[in-house]
Amino acid sequence: MSSKFGVSIDDIDDIDDNTSPDTLESWDSLKHMNLIIALEEEFLVDLSDEDIIEMINYKLIFHRLSRL
Repeated sequence: MSSKFGVSIDDIDDIDDNTSPDTLESWDSLKHMNLIIALEEEFLVDLSDEDIIEMINYKLIFHRLSRL
């Protein structure tokens, strides 16, 4: 997932459950949609518009995926 945000391996330790577009400068709307597409392909799921909108940080992303 780090490549979807343009985060280098060196910066991986800075990512936690609260990482969001507000805390990660490289997380913009395009990267968010790239992440959604990658998650759908990786986990073979179709995320609803509501799911996508609510996935505003790593913790909520993992929570949503665990419910599918």
